[in-house]
Amino acid sequence: MFELINSYLERLLWNPRHSEGSDPRQRVTRGLRYPYAILRDALEGQLTLRAMSLVYTTLLSVVPLIALSFSVLKGFGVHQELEPLLQNFLMPLGEKGAEVTARIVEFVDNVRGDLLGIVGLVFLIITVVSLIQKVEEACNYVWQVERPRTLARRMTEYLSILLVGPVLMVAALAMIASIASSALVSRIATIEPFGTTLLFVGRMGPFLLVIFTFSFLYGFVPNTRVQVSSAFVGGVTAGVLWTLTGKLFASFVATSAQYSAIYSGFAIGIVALIWVYLSWLILLLGADVAFYHQNPLALRGGRSTPDPGGAARERLALAVMYLVATDYVQGKPGWTTATLSARFATPSRVLGSVQRALHRHGLLLETEDGRLVPARDLSRITLADVIGAARHAHGVQEAHATGLPHVDAAMDEIESAIGGAVRDRTLRDLVGGDPPKAPE
Repeated sequence: MFELINSYLERLLWNPRHSEGSDPRQRVTRGLRYPYAILRDALEGQLTLRAMSLVYTTLLSVVPLIALSFSVLKGFGVHQELEPLLQNFLMPLGEKGAEVTARIVEFVDNVRGDLLGIVGLVFLIITVVSLIQKVEEACNYVWQVERPRTLARRMTEYLSILLVGPVLMVAALAMIASIASSALVSRIATIEPFGTTLLFVGRMGPFLLVIFTFSFLYGFVPNTRVQVSSAFVGGVTAGVLWTLTGKLFASFVATSAQYSAIYSGFAIGIVALIWVYLSWLILLLGADVAFYHQNPLALRGGRSTPDPGGAARERLALAVMYLVATDYVQGKPGWTTATLSARFATPSRVLGSVQRALHRHGLLLETEDGRLVPARDLSRITLADVIGAARHAHGVQEAHATGLPHVDAAMDEIESAIGGAVRDRTLRDLVGGDPPKAPE
C-alpha cells in the first residue's frame, strides 16, 4: 500500500505539466515536492536512527560540554548566564525542566578542574568533540557527503566552536537585554506604534536567536559549501518546528500525570530524553530542508539517486580533470567537491565515486583545505588514463574474457579504437588546445 501511494504521489508531483509555468496550481504542486521529500526521508528511518544515536552521545557529553563552556564563560566573568540558557532549552519540560537544570548544574559544579588532571581534561575534550563529530556525520549523511573533515580541521574547527560559541551566545543575550533596558529604548517605547513594535521584537528575540543558531549549524557543520539562503531556510524551518513542538510538548507534560505514576522517579529522565530526541530530529529535518533547497534536483530521488552510467561517468571524470587543470594552470584557488557538485548539478555522493577513482589512479589530489589539484604534471596525464580511471570507479580493474570468441574480439576492437583515438592526447593538450569542431 505504501509503495502504491508513493508511486501515485511521484506521478502527481512530477507530472511534466507542472515542471514549468506560473499557474497557481503548478506552483503549489511544485512546492508540495518539498514536504513530500522530507516526509519520505523521515519514514525511511535513517534520520530517526541518527537522532537516537545523538541522544545517546548527548547523555555522555552533556556534562563535559557544559563544564567546558562554564570554564570559558568564567574567564569572561559571565558564567552565571549559562544556567538560564540551559533552563530555556528545557522549558518545554515545565517544572521538571528547572529540576533537570539544577541537577546538571550540580554535576558541573562537581567537575573540578584542579582535580581532573591532564588525563581527565583530555577525556572531557574527547567526549565533547565526539558529540560534534556525530552531529557532523549526521549532517553529512543528509547532505550526501561521504568524506568527513580531516583530523586537523576537526580539532581546529571543533575547538573554535567550543571556545567561541558560548561566548557569542551569551554576548547576544546580554546585548538584547542591555538594549531593552536602555533609557532611549524606554522613551521610544512610550511612543506608538514604536512601543508595540519593540514589544513584538522583544518577544521575537529568543525565537530569532534559535533561528540564527540553527542556520549557523547548517552552514558550518556539513563538510560542504552551503549557501547562506539554504542555511537560512533550513534554520527558519527548524526554528518554527522547534518552537511549535516545544509548546505542544509543554502542554502534554503539564496535562499528563500518568507518566509520573508509571515511571515514578525515572519520569524526569525519560521526559528529558524524549525532548532531546525531538530536538535532534528537528535539527536533522531542518538540515534536510536546507539540502533540498540547495539541490532541488534531488527532491525526487533523494539518496536513491542512481549513479551515472559508464559513458556519463567517463564524461564527468574528463570534465572534472579539465576544470581542475584549467584553474591550476591559471593560478586560481581551485575547485572543491562542493563547487563541482553545484557546477554539474550532481549530488556529492555521485561525484565522490568518480573523484575517488581519479585519486586511486594517481590523477587527482585534495589539499588540506579541500581544494582539488592534479596529482602530476599535465603532460603526463593522458585522456586514456582519465577514461580508464572512470571505468574503474567501482573498483573493477579489468574486463574479464567471456569465453565467446566473437564477443571478445568485438570488445577488443572497440577498446583498441577508443584507446587509439585518445592515446596521444594529454590533459595539457585538452586545457591549452582549441575545442574541435562538431561533425557536420
